[in-house]
Amino acid sequence: MYLLLIAMPLLGATLAGLLGRKLGAHGTQVVTCICMATTALLSAIAFYEVALCNSSVTVQLPSWLDTGLLAVDWSLAFDALSVSMLLAVTFVSSMVHVYSCSYMAADPHQQRFMSYLSMFTFFMLVLIAGNNYIVLFLGWEGIGVSSYLLINFWFTRVQANKAAIQAMTVNRVGDMFLSIAFFVLFWTTGSLDYASVFAVAPFINEAALTAICLLFLMAAMGKSAQLGLHTWLPSAMEGPTPVSALIHAATLVTAGVYLLLRSSPMLEYAPTALLAVTWVGAITAFFAATTGLLQNDVKRVIAYSTCSQMGYLFMAVGLSQYSVALFHLVNHAFFKAVLFLAAGGVLHSMSDQQDMRRLGGLVNVLPFTYVVMLAGSLSLMAVPYLTGFYSKDLILESGYAAFSFSGHVVYWLGTVTAMLTSFYSFRLISMTFLTTANAAKTQYEKAHEQDLLTMLPLLLLAMLSIVYGYIAKDAFVGVGSDMLASSLFMLPSNVTLVEAEFALSTAIKLLPAIGTVFAAAFALLLYHQQASFTVLMSQHWLGQRMYAFLNSKWYIDAVYNKLIISKSLQLGLVTANVLDRGVIELLGPAGVTHSLHNASNSLAKLDTGVVTHYALYMTISLALLVLLLFLPVFSGVAMHDSTWLFYVPAGLIAVVYCHSVNTAQL
Repeated sequence: MYLLLIAMPLLGATLAGLLGRKLGAHGTQVVTCICMATTALLSAIAFYEVALCNSSVTVQLPSWLDTGLLAVDWSLAFDALSVSMLLAVTFVSSMVHVYSCSYMAADPHQQRFMSYLSMFTFFMLVLIAGNNYIVLFLGWEGIGVSSYLLINFWFTRVQANKAAIQAMTVNRVGDMFLSIAFFVLFWTTGSLDYASVFAVAPFINEAALTAICLLFLMAAMGKSAQLGLHTWLPSAMEGPTPVSALIHAATLVTAGVYLLLRSSPMLEYAPTALLAVTWVGAITAFFAATTGLLQNDVKRVIAYSTCSQMGYLFMAVGLSQYSVALFHLVNHAFFKAVLFLAAGGVLHSMSDQQDMRRLGGLVNVLPFTYVVMLAGSLSLMAVPYLTGFYSKDLILESGYAAFSFSGHVVYWLGTVTAMLTSFYSFRLISMTFLTTANAAKTQYEKAHEQDLLTMLPLLLLAMLSIVYGYIAKDAFVGVGSDMLASSLFMLPSNVTLVEAEFALSTAIKLLPAIGTVFAAAFALLLYHQQASFTVLMSQHWLGQRMYAFLNSKWYIDAVYNKLIISKSLQLGLVTANVLDRGVIELLGPAGVTHSLHNASNSLAKLDTGVVTHYALYMTISLALLVLLLFLPVFSGVAMHDSTWLFYVPAGLIAVVYCHSVNTAQL
């Protein structure tokens, strides 16, 4: 069963990719959806057997590499961590597959799209279920390639090409650090197997362990779009909307967090690395929230909310609250998927119009889409008793309960970020659904709700965005729950859930929720009652500076363009002119061939057929021959092994002399 769980998406991808023309568009949709639904069902069974019944499973397959020094097996491990991730990934992916059947119905390349989706899911499952870092790396690279293919699915669009190349290039940076981490880890422990590495983690030199964990952090920053390596995430919106939902909810961006969660036995003994993870997450969450305030593209607003939520996950990992991070990761998968899929419904109904300023008034036209998007937004805002509330607020409370400087930074910066998240979420709802209609009348006349096949995934995901947190909170983060005890490791000194639950004051617990409500109310007031306030802000010098700074995304893209991309292009120009067209051509095969050809032509010109010329050549050759033969004697150099340096040229001159004599006789 467990092997079938991994193999079904691969089967669907293979059939859709190789037999797509035979199966047709409808047949491909049926095959891939059945494969994904089967995988989701098997994941639910695996979650019950492994996580709830506390019975881990290892599937040992034939050996892959055995070099004497390094042995790598095709081994799959199903513990509470992996099956919890599998449940979220497979369910969201199956919903995206079903949604895509209707959303991509008019696309002529549906078979290729469904094949890519299934392949994307397969590599994510390999990453999650691998029992060693090499198998994890295989899945890691696989989702990178799949994301490139999906973002660039509409490959005739220049922006899609650029976005896919950017995503691949930025992720290469993280992949480089991950490769270096594996080399250092193997050099330190002699193994890349989870069990072997984690068993010796407490005894590894702290400096080496810190270096490994920091390299893991850099790798995770690339995949999970943390500050500095986040630039690919908004650009990934150039792909079809189902791709955005799958990337942001359950696959690509969660891979970096999963790497850190899986490496918790090493992170616990590297406090410096944990501190770095905490600060990276806190700054990223705040940066993404401030940047999302002024975005006008519907999908980009949701994309920056993903970046911000990944920051919350990094904060939880840095605080050693791995179970809370996993819980929020699963919760985030559900409400982020419904947000993107609902946004896709808006785009489809309004002729692919993504600018919120040209929408508005859709609450009467798309009431179902409005309800599910509101449910996802409220869960994203962590409104009390919705799914996001049970994990997001617990991250903030855990930070305060750590009673450390970094913990307090997490709490206060996270609270401000939560308020900003609430503001831009209700800004999105207001400008898209509640404000005055700003699109053409013909668009509203044509707008309509999508069919049942599209509405069903939205309904299921919206329901999970409301109730899943309440249902699963005791299993994941309940005091005394041991569901994740065998797969996540935490030192006793880092346990703060009890303090977060019972030791904090009511004011500290309620502050994020109160701030969220006030920020949402301010957004409604600003965009419905006091719209002139934004005009006044735009006329003030401080408002202009703030708008320029935030709208330019903290000038990070400008810095990259000026200091990295521009310099790289200049270096490429110099390289092309000096090396490719200069030194390499001169010293390479073409240059050597050209030089020998010129030399042979020059020597051929000496063969004139004139006897006096040959006599001159013989005289010069004879003089040089005598000089070289007797030079050691004249200079008093002792005869030893180095004298061959004189006789080799002399021999060559003798050959030339003899040739000249023969030519003259002829």
